[in-house]
Amino acid sequence: MSRNHPRAFLFLGLTVLLGVAQISRAQSPADFSEADFFDDLPVVLSASRLLQPLNEAPVAVTVIDQDMIRASGFRDIPDLLRLVPGFSVAYTQFNTWTGAYHGLGDGFFRRFQVRVDGRSISSPHNGAVLWSDLPLAIDDIERIEVVRGPDAAVYGANAFAGVINIITKTAAQVPGEFVSMQAGTKDMRGLTARHGGGDETVRYRLTASAQQRDRFERDTDEGQFFEASQTYFVNGRLDWQLAPDADLMAQFGLSQGNWDSGSEVDLESLLEPTEQDSRAQYFHVAYHKVESERREWRMQFYHSQNRFDADQRADFAGTPFAGVGIIEVDQYLLQRRTSLDLVVNEQWAPNLRGVWGGEIWYETVKSPQNYYGSGTQSGTVWRVHGNLEWRAHERVLLHGGALLEHHYITGTDISPRLAANFTLSPGHVVRMGISRAYRSPTFFEEDGSQVLLKDTGDVADFVTVPSEGLEPERILSREIGYVGQWPSARLELDVRLFDDDIDDFIGDDCIDIIPGDARLKECQYANWGRVHSRGGEIQLRWRPLPVFELSGHFAHTLLSTDITEPNLEEDIPQSAPRNSWGLLARYLPGGGWEGSLFIQQADDMKWLADGDFTEGFTRVDVRVARRWNWQGNELEAALVGQNLGDDYSEFRQSNIFSRRVYGSFSVAW
Repeated sequence: MSRNHPRAFLFLGLTVLLGVAQISRAQSPADFSEADFFDDLPVVLSASRLLQPLNEAPVAVTVIDQDMIRASGFRDIPDLLRLVPGFSVAYTQFNTWTGAYHGLGDGFFRRFQVRVDGRSISSPHNGAVLWSDLPLAIDDIERIEVVRGPDAAVYGANAFAGVINIITKTAAQVPGEFVSMQAGTKDMRGLTARHGGGDETVRYRLTASAQQRDRFERDTDEGQFFEASQTYFVNGRLDWQLAPDADLMAQFGLSQGNWDSGSEVDLESLLEPTEQDSRAQYFHVAYHKVESERREWRMQFYHSQNRFDADQRADFAGTPFAGVGIIEVDQYLLQRRTSLDLVVNEQWAPNLRGVWGGEIWYETVKSPQNYYGSGTQSGTVWRVHGNLEWRAHERVLLHGGALLEHHYITGTDISPRLAANFTLSPGHVVRMGISRAYRSPTFFEEDGSQVLLKDTGDVADFVTVPSEGLEPERILSREIGYVGQWPSARLELDVRLFDDDIDDFIGDDCIDIIPGDARLKECQYANWGRVHSRGGEIQLRWRPLPVFELSGHFAHTLLSTDITEPNLEEDIPQSAPRNSWGLLARYLPGGGWEGSLFIQQADDMKWLADGDFTEGFTRVDVRVARRWNWQGNELEAALVGQNLGDDYSEFRQSNIFSRRVYGSFSVAW
């Protein structure tokens, strides 16, 4: 069945193009102008830290704007990445999300640099992105820029597969009061309240939110599983115009999660804590100065902390391991990061500009069970970077840059990039680029020593042992891209072909259960060899009528390996769907009504490490909403149905995502 989906997508694409032609012939220029449909291409900052239109960026970028966020009906931020070609997204367990871009995904998000207003939210412990701890309401997001491909020349380690840059709304964008409520099946509940105030000089916003979820079907063929969560948070932002050429931004956030997780399936479930407590805090301040028309700079500082605590007392009486006795599981984990960052933008000539700067951060991890006997892990990362943009000809734009980085585990590396954009004709640009990026191992990959302790304090077993010294993963990425606009057809198209070689791939090798022992498995991370990834992706936006808009994407990926570990050699080529596609259609019939349809399809894939082989799926979501004004207030009511077709599995076969429906209501005044 999955092999037919590319043909279906091709047929759909041809239908779209034929529809474009028909509408172009049917509408006369007097009916509406091209300006009614498209402004200029979106201007992005994430690709090189230089403001530039999409067709002048040195790498492919997907922009998820507020209209797409609202039309999708998604209430969890990671779900929005389903709108990006080549992305696989899944909820795993213990209130954790994971994702992959063209494969190699495991239980964590560790091959991406994920930033919120310039602040990294990746875990130094295992590389996971702490989405569930993030004190950020989806209603406060202005846009998300996703760099599709390595961008280490700008952001350093972990900008390996891509960069996800979340940009929040300024205080000036959200004056007054706002309340949003959701309720639906699977115990979904949500409440968000926001207040914005201030004057022309100082503006602020405060947001508080409470969210509740029951992620999957509890009763499965394999037994009973549950993943339920309650998360509460508050955040604030201050925007202060100190002078006409200087401004200050300050943010803070606090969150607390009460999460339930577990299963009634096998021996391992005895060791999984069923109740978890999570707390996170951050403080972030940034100063921006415009010195002249040719020079401006931004300095930022932030400190973040995440604490996770969960205990379990596992009694092995009545099991084949009765001799083990009682094991105390303590999943206490404390992570901290402090960072100072400077970015300077300069225009040296009308055809030459650049950006340079540096960053230093210090991070620590404390977890007695995960780093048995070794105390707190800590390290300092420093990096300096510079990128140039030179318009060598009115049709030729050249990019060059590099980042020099010193990492506490792997030492010093340099990540260069060269790219060129060629304008074939107005609105049609071809991009060619080559770059080198690194991913440094996490604390746990390098030094993890995870143990099971008896209630007496003695070691029952080592689950993970430290590596023997890891090299960073290295990727050499080559790409050819095309960005095209057809204003008369109201169509934008983005095509990317890529060929990546990944060396020193880091994975774990685990020993299976040994009968008669308490051991579930013993794992050690190592560099296993080379992975070759190649393929292509298409992204389009089409707006044939003022009341109808469609965005779509398709990705095709092929993975091969030269790996010395048998399980990885078999699993890695399956770690990306061979083909995947998605559509988001939005219809505005008038009278404040809005309807949207989201369809996602992906072929079979295998999540690495603790993940399972999951079958291909087709997901269909529908949203119907109406906006209106009442006594000066802006109101919106919506009904959303998610996965209206068959159930499918995420990450593990037991993680069954079923049909669900929720309603929402919001008011702003």
